[in-house]
Amino acid sequence: MNNKIWFITGTSRGFGRIWAEAALERGDKVAATARDLASIADFKDRFGDAVLPLELDVTDAEQVKQAVQQAHAYFGRLDVVLNNAGYSLVGTIEEGSEEDVRAMFDTNYFGTLRVIQAALPFLRQQGSGHILGVSSTVGLTAFPVIGSYCASKWAFEALHESLAQEVGAFGIRVTLIEPGAYATEFGSPQSLKHAPELEVYIALRQQVFGWLSTAKRGNPQATAKALLELVDAQNPPLRFILGNEGLPMIRGVYAERIAGWEAWEAVSSAAQGD
Repeated sequence: MNNKIWFITGTSRGFGRIWAEAALERGDKVAATARDLASIADFKDRFGDAVLPLELDVTDAEQVKQAVQQAHAYFGRLDVVLNNAGYSLVGTIEEGSEEDVRAMFDTNYFGTLRVIQAALPFLRQQGSGHILGVSSTVGLTAFPVIGSYCASKWAFEALHESLAQEVGAFGIRVTLIEPGAYATEFGSPQSLKHAPELEVYIALRQQVFGWLSTAKRGNPQATAKALLELVDAQNPPLRFILGNEGLPMIRGVYAERIAGWEAWEAVSSAAQGD
């Protein structure tokens, strides 16, 4: 196996840090990015020239271009482009302001788009590469109180599904990583923003938070082996659920959707006309 060159966003904590460390520990090289360089300063001390720490705010289009170009110039190629940066807005659809929803989309969706667009010319030129995006099981189904976050991940999913069909001919593979609940820092103040709360939704909010507080959470350290196996695969999947909670839930979601469509099939078909 040849050593791989990675470009990873959001490596200061959580999955991003765990996966960057796993890649470096096995001998790969990583352009590790974070909004605060101090948060990843230890990478250089531990891994030397195998790591290129880069300051990156994915909402800054020019900074994204410069970071990708700098990584390519430093290592000579890019094999794995992993978009991990993102956060959640907590609030019902009525509570979330347009400003807050736009800001979240600017990171979760447009930030990813910026990185992909900056990396694609290099990947096309070399005729290879693997683009991975950290989505979520809420990119496949939606929950109350985090509806805007779910919407950002549904858009994220569509972006990568279309991308896979567009760049496969260039030797570029695309994979959506869809984690369930994990014991990462994703619930920390750095990864959550709360919309102003309306009293009318108090009971719903308590119900959702009660369910979340008791949800089984996976060990994030256990994901590194799976992630490395994924990037080493000859034919990686477009979608990859991380953990054992997601697939049973999604089976039920899709069964319910199909049943609903089929229940209205006659009306749907009649609407086709002659």
